[in-house]
Amino acid sequence: MATTNHVLERGNESFHTFAGHASQLVGSKWAFTTAILAIIFWGLSGPYFRFSDTWQLVVNTATTIVTFLIVFLIQNTQNRDARAIHLKLDEIIHAIKGARNEMIQIENLSDADLESISKNFEQIRAECERRTSKNKTLASK
Repeated sequence: MATTNHVLERGNESFHTFAGHASQLVGSKWAFTTAILAIIFWGLSGPYFRFSDTWQLVVNTATTIVTFLIVFLIQNTQNRDARAIHLKLDEIIHAIKGARNEMIQIENLSDADLESISKNFEQIRAECERRTSKNKTLASK
């Protein structure tokens, strides 16, 4: 069992590494330039193929497949980035004296709980605005 978990863990790490590199590559100016050149080549080849259905099908199929695969790579990278950011924020919350440790991992709460917390922060913000406004009024007198 331990060997199976080790193999799966190595496979996950390999995929994360691949997905990270692939996301960097497809997000580069070179990938964009290559895509533009491919579109230009495809468009210019239209008259040669008499703008046939096959000519259109080739680009439609290719772009669909590439888009389908890239979505998963980018989502994997985004999930890892979001998780890392949440962990960093959790560390900051934990380290700051006076911060509420119950805020750690609130991203796992229900939508109703998140809405309740959001309303609480809105009340805090409104109170701060009232105090700031009051202090400005007192300072101007």
